[in-house]
Amino acid sequence: MSDIHELMIAVDLRDEISEDELAELRWHLGIGPRPERLSIVTEFPVVVVDESGVPVIEDDPYPLLAGRGAASRVGGVLCSALASRGDLPRKGWSLMSRQEIHPDEFEKVGELLCWLATRAHETHLLGDGAVGVGFLRICEARVPDVLQVERGQVRWP
Repeated sequence: MSDIHELMIAVDLRDEISEDELAELRWHLGIGPRPERLSIVTEFPVVVVDESGVPVIEDDPYPLLAGRGAASRVGGVLCSALASRGDLPRKGWSLMSRQEIHPDEFEKVGELLCWLATRAHETHLLGDGAVGVGFLRICEARVPDVLQVERGQVRWP
């Protein structure tokens, strides 16, 4: 049994996202360069050992949804996309991502999902006040679970 999960995100975002936020979102999706300043997910702590053998914490930012190509464990393709909704009835942005994710990454990816949920179009609101942002499936399962954000927390299935 593997700890790898299939993460599928599909969310329409409202139009009031700043250019800086769009740049960071594109970076997380692997479709743009890293911006100088991060405001969506701001800290990426990692423990490293310095020259004297002492563990220290450093910040090592990396894009959270940038996987590309054939998926190694869940089958199919890893990809991400962001498209302007332009003049459609609901202006804003459409985001889609399919990634492989380990539970160790849930916290960082959860920060991004919570940010997305606060900007999601009302069509993603579920009856209980939660926001549907996609699906999560452990690689051996046949059916994914709905991935929801409620009160600033991801409900990981």
